[in-house]
Amino acid sequence: MAAERVVATLLWEWRARPGLERFELRSLPQGWMLAGTIVTLGSRGPAFAEYRILCDALWGTRSAEIRLRDGRGERTVRVKKSRHGWFQDGRRMDRLADCTDIDLGWTPSTNTVAIRRLKLPVGARSGPLKAAWVRFPELTLEPLAQEYQRLGKNRYRYTSRKGAFRADLQVDPDGLVVDYQGFWRRIEGKP
Repeated sequence: MAAERVVATLLWEWRARPGLERFELRSLPQGWMLAGTIVTLGSRGPAFAEYRILCDALWGTRSAEIRLRDGRGERTVRVKKSRHGWFQDGRRMDRLADCTDIDLGWTPSTNTVAIRRLKLPVGARSGPLKAAWVRFPELTLEPLAQEYQRLGKNRYRYTSRKGAFRADLQVDPDGLVVDYQGFWRRIEGKP
């Protein structure tokens, strides 16, 4: 059994609004852990969010815990995916039944989950996917249609909402975002 180890520690700058994220990717004996701390200016003043996502060895989402503190107070949401479906704070979420991955709205980290799980060859498209999208600052979950296309060795095009949103992603060899067109840019990192 492999020991837990840190694969990468990164700092992302949020271009769309004032904000930073410290991110860490860990290899675990049974899979992967993505963890981040986000500090930003939200609609109700400064906001602080922390999350931890656990994936299995093949990058299938297993669970997530997200905490947010802002002008409305502190809130937490816990998400779990099992063979019985998606659950939010212990309640089964039938509307998420056909979702594959989790997608957190305030971070580029969850693109890594899909990129690593899909393993697309250059030029290939994922086809339509659905993610359990955690909206911020509401911390609500809803299905989000999305698609990935691998444009080059380290470049992807991400689209959602039936093509209404699209952005090109530059990633490192670990599938971690270096540049998320118009939104996030890595300013520090140890791959």
